[in-house]
Amino acid sequence: MRKIFVSILILSLFACNKNPEKVIDNNIDSIKQVKEGDTIAIQNTVGKEVVLKQINEEVVLALKDRDYKKIAEFIHPEKGVRFSMYAFVEPKEDKLFSKADFIKYQPTKTVFTWGTLDGSGDLYKSTINDYLTKWVYSKDFVTGQVSFNKFLGGGNSLNNLKEIYPNADFSENYIKGSEANAEMDWKTLRLVFEEFEGKYYLVAVINDQWTI
Repeated sequence: MRKIFVSILILSLFACNKNPEKVIDNNIDSIKQVKEGDTIAIQNTVGKEVVLKQINEEVVLALKDRDYKKIAEFIHPEKGVRFSMYAFVEPKEDKLFSKADFIKYQPTKTVFTWGTLDGSGDLYKSTINDYLTKWVYSKDFVTGQVSFNKFLGGGNSLNNLKEIYPNADFSENYIKGSEANAEMDWKTLRLVFEEFEGKYYLVAVINDQWTI
């Protein structure tokens, strides 16, 4: 029995030494699996709010810098982006651009109708660049107070964001009004996002302010 046992032991050792690469490969595969698992775990720990905060900062900074090519990168590939002059979103009247149309017309002098001005009732017409510069980024929103899925600013204008975009998430960039104007000169910029193929894209840019 001892001779048989010794023979089996020698054969086993010989077999392991003959194929040492298999042992190394198994260790490498195990390391890879651990690393991949850690990556997935890290990704899962990143909250939605953290992701949206980063995107919000990038979009607002791009507006400040007038980097409209950067803005185009965030436009929803299928739904495009809608621009609403005031809190009350009007899908049939507010200007909607597909990503392709935004890229096409943004550098041009083409004039579009964006909506109706509160008080006068006059149509607001301008190029994309002028609208983004003079209306959308009418305040330095980079310095504003930021919230997610929570309204900070509000006046006498109806706000139907949640009704129009029930499954979306939004950020709010709020600039408080001044004491000299009884805080009625507040303004806010809301960015509405929807998830598509694992990424968040911009589907709406909504401005809000005190209205008559």
